[in-house]
Amino acid sequence: MPKDEYCLACDGEGLLMDDEEWRYTCKVCGGSGFKPQVGRVYDRELANVDEMNRILD
Repeated sequence: MPKDEYCLACDGEGLLMDDEEWRYTCKVCGGSGFKPQVGRVYDRELANVDEMNRILD
């Protein structure tokens, strides 16, 4: 996949990692790792979090 088509948030991996090294699905690309850098961003959704603000997938 060409570098200019990678999701800017997750660098094409489809996963993000927080400061505690928990890995979760990228909310920008929906986990695909692919997002053209023009036009609208993926339909944003609120993340489900626990009482410690960790994202629940």
